[in-house]
Amino acid sequence: MARSTEPACKQCRREHQKLFLKGEKCYSEKCAITKERPLPGQHGARRQKLTEYGMQLREKQKAKRFYGVLEKQFADYYEMAAKRREGTTGDNLMQILETRLDNVVYRLGFASSRAEARQLVTHGHFTVNGKKVNIPSYLIKEGDQIAIKEKSKDSAKIKAILESTDAKPVPKWLDVDKANNNYTGTVTALPTIEDVDLPLEVHLIVELYSK
Repeated sequence: MARSTEPACKQCRREHQKLFLKGEKCYSEKCAITKERPLPGQHGARRQKLTEYGMQLREKQKAKRFYGVLEKQFADYYEMAAKRREGTTGDNLMQILETRLDNVVYRLGFASSRAEARQLVTHGHFTVNGKKVNIPSYLIKEGDQIAIKEKSKDSAKIKAILESTDAKPVPKWLDVDKANNNYTGTVTALPTIEDVDLPLEVHLIVELYSK
């Protein structure tokens, strides 16, 4: 399973904003952005003004880091988005990223970060429509049901995660059932660009790949 090995906090410092890659730590005083540490490798030097290409590249890097996707897979997602007959390429790209299983698990509140969701999915803690799926990049469709496996519900780690994320709001395109220890999420509709609450200028990514 390919994944980025760059330290999470270093990625946030490089983008000069929180990417929420470390779960609860991102909301605490331990956050690297809160401490206002310098950019990686700059040792406190002034940040240079980015060129148009630089801004486009930074948006792509930011999107990759938000969703934990590497370069080749991100490029494949862009090609997939561009080939869709309906919708704009940018909107389609964000919909694809949002419907990754690890992201949906995170959005449902079954993990405190996308990185944690990716790990939990890989370890086989979730089912999709009753069948175990351990592929983080699995794309969820409208009507799919994502549930925590029965055995996993007794895990101390899973219980701690669910307790810490209990008050987390769930996007309107998802419905979650927590009654009677059920912990099942349903994709009631595919997400639109308006449902994405991330500080991304998607048009810059499209411009970069359109060159």
